[in-house]
Amino acid sequence: AGDTPPGGTAVGSGRRRKLANPADTPREAKAPAAPAQAAPARPHPLGAPEARPEGRAFTVGAPDEGSEGPEPLDGPNGAVEVEQVRPPMDDELPPEPLDNPRRLLVWPAPDASTESALTERGYRPVLVHSREEVDAQKAAYPAALFIDPLTGPITRTALQSLREAAVVAEVPVLVTAGLGQATREAAYGADPAVLLKALAPRDSEMHPPRVLLIEEQEPVANALRATLERRGMHVVCAATDAEAVQLAQQTHPNLVVMDLMQVRRRRAGIVDWLRGNGQLHRTPLVVYTSADMDPSQLPRLASGETVLFLAERSTSAEVQGRIVDLLAKIGTN
Repeated sequence: AGDTPPGGTAVGSGRRRKLANPADTPREAKAPAAPAQAAPARPHPLGAPEARPEGRAFTVGAPDEGSEGPEPLDGPNGAVEVEQVRPPMDDELPPEPLDNPRRLLVWPAPDASTESALTERGYRPVLVHSREEVDAQKAAYPAALFIDPLTGPITRTALQSLREAAVVAEVPVLVTAGLGQATREAAYGADPAVLLKALAPRDSEMHPPRVLLIEEQEPVANALRATLERRGMHVVCAATDAEAVQLAQQTHPNLVVMDLMQVRRRRAGIVDWLRGNGQLHRTPLVVYTSADMDPSQLPRLASGETVLFLAERSTSAEVQGRIVDLLAKIGTN
């Protein structure tokens, strides 16, 4: 037992090996010099044994021709087992993979048809009521905060609080509404500007909020602009989503208000511009439906016989599909 095969490793000896002291090794037992291309510190296989009374000694030589290279000195199956140390997990990082379906913060609770449409598109609606509840969801990277007042009223105070919390959490905000036309008496207390001013952030107390309005019907655009400016907001109007991108480059709006039917569903538009410029989570979007408005009555807006008011949005299948498409566009990573 203890014979050494060609390769230099003793088989079955069960005893510890000892490297010879170079000064004690006989001159005739020394191995030839290592090839010039080998690095001086490169380990080599063990050479032929040299019998010594105090134990079995080995010289270090070059690898045999045709061998597969040096034996591993560390790592798995090597002479020295090295424990693989993994870096500690960062508690601030979200769990991997991210939620699937992805969370969508909602307020108030969505109606049955809207919740079904969101679920089918791969969202998991999570109801929030306060700033603290928005903060608690931040680590999960929710797609957006979706404010859709179909199942209950919303207040200016709560709206402003949730919007501020979403901005801090870097969560985009989408608000839906319906736009109607009625006499001033019938529309009393439903001025769109009251709600929009509470939603619009501003650069400072010295600067009015900048609102980008996207509306192709001139009577509606003029009426909305007038009511917003009476509340101290600066408004720029665009007839199309493409024109809105050009105006956004000049004004950098604090709030975007637009007709849902004018949002580009498959091509780049204002949402893509906001994301590309790091403004999507800072700029709330308000989309409204106006399908119930009679085009023949629109001239009465210019004369002042009627005014605009906010109401419940349409719940038609097309509107539901467009809202979900817009949310998918907003929530894209």
